[in-house]
Amino acid sequence: MGDVTTVQQASPTLGRLVVIGLGLIGGSFAKGLREKGLFREVVGVDLDARSCQLAVELGVVDRCESDLAAACRGAAVIQLAVPILAMEKLLRELAALDLGEAVLTDVGSAKGNVVRVARQVLPATLSRFVPGHPIAGSEQSGVEAANGALFKRHKVILTPLAETDAEPLALVDRLWRALEADVEHMQVEHHDQVLAATSHLPHLLAFGLVDSLAKRSENLEIFRYAAGGFRDFTRIAGSDPVMWHDIFLANREAVLQTLDAFRDDLDALRAAVDAGDGHQLLGVFTRARMAREHFSKILARRAYVDAMHTNDLIYLANPGGSLSGRIRVPGDKSISHRSIMLGSLAEGTTEVQGFLEGEDALATLQAFRDMGVVIEGPHHGRVTIHGVGIQGLKAPPGPLYLGNSGTSMRLLAGLLAGQPFDTTLTGDASLSKRPMNRVAKPLREMGAVIETAAEGRPPLTIRGGQRLTGMHYEMPMASAQVKSCLLLAGLYAAGETSVAEPAPTRDHTERMLQGFGYPVAVDGNIACIESGHRLVATQIEVPADISSAAFFLVAASIAEGSELVLEHVGINPTRTGVIDILKLMGADITLENPREVGGEPVADIRVRAARLKGIDIPEDLVPLAIDEFPVLFVAAACAEGRTVLRGAEELRVKESDRIQVMADGLHTLGVKAEPTPDGIIIDGGAYGGGEVYSHGDHRIAMAFSVAALRAGAPIRIHDCANVATSFPDFLGLAAKAGLRVQGEAP
Repeated sequence: MGDVTTVQQASPTLGRLVVIGLGLIGGSFAKGLREKGLFREVVGVDLDARSCQLAVELGVVDRCESDLAAACRGAAVIQLAVPILAMEKLLRELAALDLGEAVLTDVGSAKGNVVRVARQVLPATLSRFVPGHPIAGSEQSGVEAANGALFKRHKVILTPLAETDAEPLALVDRLWRALEADVEHMQVEHHDQVLAATSHLPHLLAFGLVDSLAKRSENLEIFRYAAGGFRDFTRIAGSDPVMWHDIFLANREAVLQTLDAFRDDLDALRAAVDAGDGHQLLGVFTRARMAREHFSKILARRAYVDAMHTNDLIYLANPGGSLSGRIRVPGDKSISHRSIMLGSLAEGTTEVQGFLEGEDALATLQAFRDMGVVIEGPHHGRVTIHGVGIQGLKAPPGPLYLGNSGTSMRLLAGLLAGQPFDTTLTGDASLSKRPMNRVAKPLREMGAVIETAAEGRPPLTIRGGQRLTGMHYEMPMASAQVKSCLLLAGLYAAGETSVAEPAPTRDHTERMLQGFGYPVAVDGNIACIESGHRLVATQIEVPADISSAAFFLVAASIAEGSELVLEHVGINPTRTGVIDILKLMGADITLENPREVGGEPVADIRVRAARLKGIDIPEDLVPLAIDEFPVLFVAAACAEGRTVLRGAEELRVKESDRIQVMADGLHTLGVKAEPTPDGIIIDGGAYGGGEVYSHGDHRIAMAFSVAALRAGAPIRIHDCANVATSFPDFLGLAAKAGLRVQGEAP
């Protein structure tokens, strides 16, 4: 997509625009471009004399012309905005005229028949013909409803032909962008198939349902008690019958294909109702409930849930304050991911409590829905997974879109490497920049066939039907994601798969596999698994995420007078590096009520304000705190003396280059922070406020929110929408605890 073209009204660049057909669409196109001043003259043509009169009176066109030949002679652009079945007659009339070098375009909602006729009667003009379709409308019709802003933020699909020259295409594209439309290009056949499904079929169903119910003897009762959902669905049955009659005849083949596919699905749904097959019904209903939101995020290339509704959500964090009370942060993201994956592969029904309803975990959930798993929820952290067994996944209907979740992509790569079907894994712009060779390379050594984009980046295409063979893999760098990926591939690999890690990493996968009854041997730094066993459904209670708790651990440590209790936090020893590092810096942190829930150790964590001191962070703690370093850098900025981090090069390939982005932000605040290839050196002391940029990284945004507690002036943090990936209600919980941070419009 390019930027919207801004047109200065005082300097028209084109000659005459002729719009044939002064209804809502043609009139709005004419009026909008006349207001922009792109053409020296805008001329309308319409069979209805009253429409022509109104078009001039309302400023839609400069003048109207009753003679088609006179209107088109010397025109720069001719827009065909007549009903779809009238298009053939109009094209034949235009074929008899001298159109000169005029560019032709149209607004029909079906393109195949228009193109067929154009090829027959206007072969010499095809190089200047740009078929188009604005997806916009109004409940009002006619030229009196013409609105120059009608197409703003609406899609316009152009379907250039093989014969269409680049210059006319660029011109028509420019005109629609001048009206602030969102312009896309598409092949004619694909356009007609897509519109048959998204527009034509729903109208057909609405017309058919209302007609069917209206013919029944109890029709008055049906309509009397119809609720809002019925009215919403059938609203489009109030559309112009003649126009839709034309559309269905014009796009007959594509409509029939879509209707036949829908009829097959409807027959399957009827069979499920007839057989009392609740599982089948639940699968359809749960998938449908989330589908609309899911696909809208794919089209927007955003992370899975757009909870913030803006590309540049800004946090305004004010200085001062202290933290107190008791809070519970969201569920552990790592465990939430794995609960969906293993619950889907288990036999039986798995119940999950405390599931993190953030973007990343929801992306994993949707991926398994796309592979045929029936999943209820989430609702207040509860998810019910109807497992299909290790061999029960089905080919998804298209690519699996994983939003911003690197965990989802890396773990799924291993799990899908042994499936009998092909799969493509895609993500948003941020995920598409992250390296995947660290999992692709060892999976290929096991026999997987994986294709990536340049430099091993997404999308990943995983070819099904490969025979995987277990192996022993010495990880060059400690990574729980790589380890988990290979263990999941080991479920499908012949023989034994073992992974040796150079330093301890989180072991949630090993623990949860054992919780589902699948044997995993752990001996020192080596985890080993073999295929041939089964997963059995279980109950999972997800503890609060220590990575989310880390922001409050640091906040309460640096804010004078603070005392805060974080409830039910997971304290898996492979995740507690942040606590160990803060304690080495002098933090006052105690664990209370330690217990084990579902195989994972948890505790309440009490933290009080303390004077922190700079330290050399032990390298053996780095893998145990890899996700918590952004906020630990804030702790270092508040500490007395120097803090040095080494051995953390993995931070440069997270959602952002966390070393450089944090260093840049700290510099803005006045903190002396020197990035190194594998870490950073930070000298603590007083600092001020300013504008910092999170680069779409949720942990960066939250870290600088915490930094404001000790800042000398407010901190404005840009690009914070992705906080929803791991901490959907960060602002609410932060305010409850005592931070002075709030969202601000860009």
